[in-house]
Amino acid sequence: MNWISNVVPPKIRSFLKRDTPENLWVKCPESGALVFHKDLEANLFVVPSSGYHMRIPPKARLEALFDDGAYDSLPVPEVTADPLKFRDIKRYTDRIKDYRAKTGVYDAVTLAAGALQGTQVTVAVQDFDFLGGSLGMAAGEAIVSGMFRAIEKKTPFIIFTASGGARMQEGMFSLMQMPRTTVAVERLKAAKLPYIVVLTNPTTGGVTASYAMLGDIHVAEPGAVIGFAGARVIEQTIRERLPQGFQRAEYLRQHGMVDMVVPRADMRETLGRICRLLTKAPAQAA
Repeated sequence: MNWISNVVPPKIRSFLKRDTPENLWVKCPESGALVFHKDLEANLFVVPSSGYHMRIPPKARLEALFDDGAYDSLPVPEVTADPLKFRDIKRYTDRIKDYRAKTGVYDAVTLAAGALQGTQVTVAVQDFDFLGGSLGMAAGEAIVSGMFRAIEKKTPFIIFTASGGARMQEGMFSLMQMPRTTVAVERLKAAKLPYIVVLTNPTTGGVTASYAMLGDIHVAEPGAVIGFAGARVIEQTIRERLPQGFQRAEYLRQHGMVDMVVPRADMRETLGRICRLLTKAPAQAA
């Protein structure tokens, strides 16, 4: 027992006691350095000392992208909640409810529209914190809806991908989102509208095998893991040691699968410039 417990009256004890938030300090997965959460948030969730790009919430990403942080949230179409009545250790419907409460979004893809350095754009953001950013019916429907909205409004379409692949709880309904989104991409291109893909960590599985690799321009965040199957699975299959940095954004840029690797702090300016070039819009006044 200490003197606070023995001597100080209960009301004063309650005043002296402070609750410390669990996420006050964040550990960098690369360097192990501890970063104050507020500093990390102010730096767009990039660790200042190592440059490691941590996951950033969709809201923070959108605010950092659009002019003055202002944008319109677009409605996401509702879909059948549980087409296969799937259950593992808990019901799929209960799992979805838990993730909606945890993240505050309807599903893995969020849609928004607004001005990016003066150019009107439609944007989709895939949230890895929602069931690993998995591609299911709701996510597929949101992406298709966003692309059709871009066609209607004649705006470039930008998507930030982050996913572990297709959602197993929806079986073939999930896999069908690959050709559906691919057809929507073709319609976007037929309308001669820019389709820009920003690959973030990680982008894998069926997402990489469909809309994530069909962009007019592919931009990647530093260090992002991008691929179809995991490196360990590939090594076990081909029985060979993979090159250093395999499936990382920088490796893919060197081998022609990614056009550029852009730090998050420069992403807004880079995407704005790309949109102006592809739409032949005049340069912004300095």
